Amino acid sequence: MNKARVFGARNAVASSSGSSSVLRRLFLSAGERDLLAEVEKGLSAVEERLRIEAAAAEVVDREVIQYLVGAGGKRIRPVLTALTGLLGDGVTDDVVAGAAALELTHVATLYHDDVMDEASLRRGVPSANRLWGNNVAILAGDMLSARAYMLIANMRPELMLLHARTFSRLVTGQLNETLGPREGDDPIAHYLRVLADKTGSLIACAAEFGLVLGNGPAEFADGLREYGEHVGVAFQLVDDVIDLRSTEQELGKQPGTDLREGVPTLPMLLLRQRALSSAADAAVVAAIEADLTSEATAPRALARLAEHEVTAETLDRAFELSRQAKAALSSLPIGPVRSALERFADYLVERSN
Repeated sequence: MNKARVFGARNAVASSSGSSSVLRRLFLSAGERDLLAEVEKGLSAVEERLRIEAAAAEVVDREVIQYLVGAGGKRIRPVLTALTGLLGDGVTDDVVAGAAALELTHVATLYHDDVMDEASLRRGVPSANRLWGNNVAILAGDMLSARAYMLIANMRPELMLLHARTFSRLVTGQLNETLGPREGDDPIAHYLRVLADKTGSLIACAAEFGLVLGNGPAEFADGLREYGEHVGVAFQLVDDVIDLRSTEQELGKQPGTDLREGVPTLPMLLLRQRALSSAADAAVVAAIEADLTSEATAPRALARLAEHEVTAETLDRAFELSRQAKAALSSLPIGPVRSALERFADYLVERSN
């Protein structure tokens, strides 16, 4: 396989809409255009900083380090860091550096996730572990984590501790997902804790980084952390639904990866809960689990789960978390930044529509 050609394709994706498609939803009025321009400029600077950090790794084949950094995406975490920076001095160089550090951390986890999931695709092209093997993919993720810590080491000491605690939660979430709930644990509560650690923690960290590095008011920190935790879990619950309702072409990877690997997402956990008291639902669970054992019948299982009301219930939970996230912003002044954060929470759950 021609790695250079694949890498070029990923960079083309990165240079397309990316985060700009998100930003257009956040700043709607003519009076907010200056803020939109400031955030867009800041995110362009984040992209440049990511390229610099990936290129700085002194390895024989730098392409492996640059591969997922060049994949682009919506850059959810840098967007949030830039938005909370506006609560202080704006999207300063410090805010840009903080946003880049957290995105490097996120991308590092993608390398590791693909190895653990034995994934062959990410965003429609071969995963790094498929191209270079598991060992190289793991080490590439480690290198990006190191670059993130090197950036943060030049920031305020409290942010180094915040990032370390967040990274600990990321690993804890992955470990607990891999180990599964203990006997007697509520599987749904266990799953939601995993999502809070694996996704919510880094998004909450992104919100706090922007506030601190932008010299925003300290009294906003608690609300922003709560906001980030809620939108992070809501974001992942919506992904659970999208994973059932989308095609491989739309997802850029095989649908239902977790379910196929025996890791239940919330719709399946809710269905299993219902099956404890409903023979009809127990029969549906048995049929879905049987179909998931075969590549030929797995699409039928995913479709059946997508059509069940537990999938709509999962979306309801995501929307409720989005509402709680917006309520957590009550300490922020009413204005364009708060409105943008509220729209951001809406956007993360409305992706399923």
